[in-house]
Amino acid sequence: MDKLTEVLQSKFGYTSFREGQKEIVEQILAGRDVVAVLPTGMGKSLLFQLPAYLLTGSVLIVSPLLSLMQDQVEQLKMIGEKRVVAVNSFLTFAQKENVFQNLGAYKFIFTSPEMLQNNRFNKILASIDIAYIVADEAHCISQWGFDFRPDYLRISKWLQSNPHSNVVALTATATKKVVEDIEKTLCMQKPFSYIHSVDRPVIAYEVKEVETQQEKKDWVIQRIISTSGPGILYTQSRKKSEMYAEELKKRGVKVSYYHAKMDQEDRILVQQQFQQGHLEWICATNAFGMGIHKDNIKQIIHDHIPTSIASYMQEVGRAGRNGEQSIASLIYCARDVEQAFFISIKDFPEEIDIKYYFQNDEKIIQLPETTTRTLKYWKEELSEKETIELFSSIKQAKWLEIQKLYDLFQNDQCVRKQLLHYFGEELITRPNNCCTVCSLNPTEILYSREPTVFKKDILNWNDRLNELLPL
Repeated sequence: MDKLTEVLQSKFGYTSFREGQKEIVEQILAGRDVVAVLPTGMGKSLLFQLPAYLLTGSVLIVSPLLSLMQDQVEQLKMIGEKRVVAVNSFLTFAQKENVFQNLGAYKFIFTSPEMLQNNRFNKILASIDIAYIVADEAHCISQWGFDFRPDYLRISKWLQSNPHSNVVALTATATKKVVEDIEKTLCMQKPFSYIHSVDRPVIAYEVKEVETQQEKKDWVIQRIISTSGPGILYTQSRKKSEMYAEELKKRGVKVSYYHAKMDQEDRILVQQQFQQGHLEWICATNAFGMGIHKDNIKQIIHDHIPTSIASYMQEVGRAGRNGEQSIASLIYCARDVEQAFFISIKDFPEEIDIKYYFQNDEKIIQLPETTTRTLKYWKEELSEKETIELFSSIKQAKWLEIQKLYDLFQNDQCVRKQLLHYFGEELITRPNNCCTVCSLNPTEILYSREPTVFKKDILNWNDRLNELLPL
């Protein structure tokens, strides 16, 4: 048994590597920058965890979501690793002080792009030995950095001003352009790239166009109450996620909703309940997805057109991680295209906002927090005119992305084949249950759902009193 396999077995309990894992780990250990694109369920976390046990120093993991950090911290603790911490807003002042004073003692340090802008945190990081840096869910650099979370783009300057070793970028889906954005932002030098096929033969693609929103709602509810889960229902608004959850609860489904406006503690609780099997379904916005480690998800349903093919593939990729056949269903109306575009640019600054921001003192400007944060970054990088042109081009790109996905459902070509083509791949083998266009029999994938039985023991007042106040 070689050293890598020995660590794989002793630390993680596996006897062999999955496809691509060993090659990637070897490149990390050799000190090379690495870009690894592997579908959900292919063991991306192991890629940055295992090499840490063969190198000195700490591993710094830059992660996009608090819930994802907390989940990965818990996973490492479950295998017996105590030298792990997430430096984020969950820490109290006293806890953060303690972590800062002992940062070098941690083997795994999780943090956010925003935290990397903290001067004190940076000074402490510069004083400890960093084995390598990891950008987890690295597609967020391209997907969020330009118009939502500019601190992702600031990582580039952070890397240039901080001596570091190699950088490892991990994601489940990435086009050629996204990979280029990742390599540029992370200042990579001739990185080793491992790009796994995005095809998931165990996921069948079901697409259905309906005439009205009510018809869509009726279809979704009927599918969920009559067929097997677990599943995730993706919808576009917080209001809709709560509405669906309420309707399904009335019909005996163990369900909860999930969206970005919930308290962080509540979101983590819902995620844990779903992962542990206490909930059958989650009705969620796209805030729910990254870091969901649940192997037996049977269904993913979209009641809308997502804002890009990449987003769609990331969300449906949560299904079938146990290797069993699953189904991704997308139910839409023609009007959903305009709604998707509105959602994708709702926080974008208008031309008048950009001019106002550039021409006035920041202290007196009253714009949404997301808009202010984004414009502050671009004011440092571009002129007013260049910023206006940038957001005009981003809006156009958003519209084209949505239209590409809509067009994909409007022809008589294989859905799987078109999805693969978007990522530069060719369809080699078509599974028996492929897509609505080719061949799909949902009854071969889904079985009838067993109704939830709520136990209601009828007690008289004397029995009830004895239950509450036993002698």
